[in-house]
Amino acid sequence: MTKIVFYKWDNTFYGFSEKGHTGYGESGDDVLCAALSAMTMLIINTIEVSYASDVDYTIDEATTDIQVIAHGALKEYEDDDAKRFAVSGLIQAYYYLLNDMLEDYYEFLDVDVVEELI
Repeated sequence: MTKIVFYKWDNTFYGFSEKGHTGYGESGDDVLCAALSAMTMLIINTIEVSYASDVDYTIDEATTDIQVIAHGALKEYEDDDAKRFAVSGLIQAYYYLLNDMLEDYYEFLDVDVVEELI
């Protein structure tokens, strides 16, 4: 199972962590795990390149643990309201997408939100 925890502060999504393999398929053929990886990289690249905002991330290939922190979503780090909204909205959209996926993949995914500043 993959556990995804989203981070919010002051009602703003600013990051997430993912831990574990989904177990949906064999290693190397797990389409659910591949989908999560693709969506995560889309988020990282969009924040870095399209929004020109800093994003801190770590990806541990051995354990499949991933952490993504986009401080640019927080007003303490970013003055541009539009950029903050775009960065946070992208992460929030991922949260809602994963919640929709839970209907079909509840045995393989666990999604949670914590209100804390990392």
